[in-house]
Amino acid sequence: MGKPKTLKDKLWGAAVLKMSFRLRDAEGSPAFQGIYPGVLRDLGVEDASVEKYIEDHRAEVEKAARGKPTGADAE
Repeated sequence: MGKPKTLKDKLWGAAVLKMSFRLRDAEGSPAFQGIYPGVLRDLGVEDASVEKYIEDHRAEVEKAARGKPTGADAE
């Protein structure tokens, strides 16, 4: 079994998911409305915390949501 996810890992995952829908202007879509609340519940994080994470790490989150490598993977 892998190591438990940190709060940062959980926020990162939820932020990238949310941004992937946001970049397609699809936050109102049935897919987002069906998936995102469950992800928040499963990860034990709140939307306000995800929004704050996006605000603080926008460039990295957008890159990941677009499918572009970040950090060490970018080399």
